[in-house]
Formats: sequence, C-alpha cells, structure tokens
Amino acid sequence: MSADAATAADAARAADAARAAGPVRVVGAARAAGPARAAGSGPSAVDRATKRTRVLAVLDAAQAEAVVLRSHTAVSWYLDGARTHVGLAGDPVVWVVVDRTGDLVVTTANERDRLAAEELPPELPVAALPWHEPLATAVPPGAVDESMLAGPLRQARASLLPAEAARFAGLGRDCAEVLTDTLTTTRPDETERALAARVAAALAARGTDPLTVLVGGASRAAHRHPLPTDAPLGGRAMVVVCGRRAGLIANLTRWVRFTPPTAAERATAARIRAVEEAFFQATTPGRTLADVLTEASAAYGAAGFEPDEWRRHHQGGAAGYHGRDPRAAPGGTDVVAVDQAFAWNPTAPGNKIEDTVLLTAEQPAVLTVDPRWPVTDGPRFPRPDELVRP
Repeated sequence: MSADAATAADAARAADAARAAGPVRVVGAARAAGPARAAGSGPSAVDRATKRTRVLAVLDAAQAEAVVLRSHTAVSWYLDGARTHVGLAGDPVVWVVVDRTGDLVVTTANERDRLAAEELPPELPVAALPWHEPLATAVPPGAVDESMLAGPLRQARASLLPAEAARFAGLGRDCAEVLTDTLTTTRPDETERALAARVAAALAARGTDPLTVLVGGASRAAHRHPLPTDAPLGGRAMVVVCGRRAGLIANLTRWVRFTPPTAAERATAARIRAVEEAFFQATTPGRTLADVLTEASAAYGAAGFEPDEWRRHHQGGAAGYHGRDPRAAPGGTDVVAVDQAFAWNPTAPGNKIEDTVLLTAEQPAVLTVDPRWPVTDGPRFPRPDELVRP
C-alpha cells in the first residue's frame, strides 16, 4: 500500500470510528495556560483568531465542513505554541477538530487537566476520552483528515504572526547563545557525546526541546549528519542544533576549531557563503520553493564546487513548526510568503552554513544570532565565522 493510500485508509477508519462512537466521557473548557510555558510564549488571542480564519479559508476552498488536526506541527501551530507531546518521539496526545461553529480539543482523560492548566488557550472546549480509546473516537463524521489538506495548511501557517515572530526571535537568540556558551568552553579532547550532552542540557535549561544535536569532530568531517560518538573533537568540529519551544523550531550550525584556518580553508568558507547568498537572493515572495532550489543550486558550480553538489544533501527550506515546513525539493509547489522563516543549509565536504532567517517585507532578519559570535560581513547581514579557540 502506498503512503497516500495508507493515509486515506487511516482517515476513513477514523471517520468510521467516530460514527460508531458513543458519547464522549468528559467535556469541559480549558483554563488559562499556567507557568509551564516559557516566559512570553503564551497564546495570543489575536493570532489565534487569525489562524482560525486561515483554516476556515482552507475549508472553503476544499468545500469541506471540518478538519481534524492531528500532527505536532499543525496542532501546536493552531493552539499557538501548546506542547503536544509527552515523549519527544511519541505521537501527539492532543488533536483539534476545526469546523464552522468552533474548535474542539480532543485528548485523553489522564492528559486533560494538565493540558487545560498549562498548555491550552482559555475557553476552548475539551473532549477527554479514557486513555485506552483512540482519539479518533471523538472525531465527528465527515471531518477531513489534515493529510488531505497538507499543502493548503502549510501555506496557511507560512506567514508568521507578530506574537509568533517575537517568540521565534527569542528562541533563535537562546539557541545561538547556547552554542556560543558551550563552544567557547570546549577543548579538542572533549568527546562528541560530552559536548552534545552539554548543548542539550543548556537548551533544556532554557525551556527548549533539543530535537536534534549533531556533533562531528575532525575524524568524522565527511559525515553531513554526524550523530555524536565517543570520538574526541580533535582540531575542528561542527555542531548542529534544532531546538523547539512553543512549537517553533530554530535551526543553526556552528563550527569551532583549535588552530587558525589556512588560506584555502578561508576561501572554501567564502565559497559556501556565496552559495548561501544565492539562496537568499532567490527566496522572494511568490516563487515556489522548487524554483528557488533550481536557481540557487546553480551557485555551487559558479562558486567552484561540483555542479551537482546540491544532490548530495538537502538544502533546507521553510522553517516554523516543523524542522523544514517543507524541505525544498524539485517539483515542490509551496510558495514563498512574506513573514515566513527559512533555514537554508548549503553544504559541501567539510563545510556547511545554516541559520534561521525571517523574510520580512523590508529585508531578511537572522533569528539565530548571538553578537558574541565572530562574523564576516555579508551582502545582507553578518554571517558566522568559525570560532577559533586558543
């Protein structure tokens, strides 16, 4: 069975379960979110209303009456930053049914009180099922599964709203500061795992989920997704972080080294920055991500890399409530929007550059920034250099 067919079958089973279901066991309204959310990360009533309007427009275009949001990405976005997980690798413990009359939050009885007290926007009705019953039991007949509207829903959440943009800037700054703090205190004999543990702990201390922490030392420079090992960092190391808070995910890469770069290494770093600049140049509102990828990836050859270098690793894409929402790929139809965030990550052997950047109406603004980190002036804004430790 294909992935699309499996998704359709899941949606059909959910609808059948809803038709056969008895009454929901517990119904109530959420209380105001408590202190569990990081400072400044609570829901915005204004943003929530705008998101509901956007989803209703998606329903209008699809001639549908209701949609069930059941992914971490969609639910956290719609609930304005609610934490939808228990385990980082687990499925969401909360769904939302959006229809013409209002919203219904669906969860289990053992999660309801915590969600209502700490995560959910106030006054939302909550349907709570026994823990052993599937959430699909509370989904009304005829509600469309979010997978059937994946593209339009991605476009609906593309443009960040004011409160979201402010939260994203705070998250980006915190992630950048964590890498500055940890990499300015590392040493060549520290292992990749030890450094990754310090990075993850520092992120968690700032209320940020360490979704991805990659560390690759000198002996593993050939790997573009280096899961940490017990190898020492050696003379040079790359650290990659994807940190999540209030649903939003900031992405960035930093390098640290213990000897000054050679002239050839500095030239290669300048060339990868030229490729990144081509991505920024191509990322303009109204263009598809596929068009951006096609134009910008041509910069590899122009910068002296192999022309097909872009095929050896993904190049990034839109950022927000998913690591890439979506990843840029040939044939993709998602359209660049104003106030959308992007995390491009051009890479070549032993080189990579990555930040999360907000595409505003005026000019792009880097979100993952710490003024303490060494930089090189770029055409639009400063770009991170390698940190040289004594």
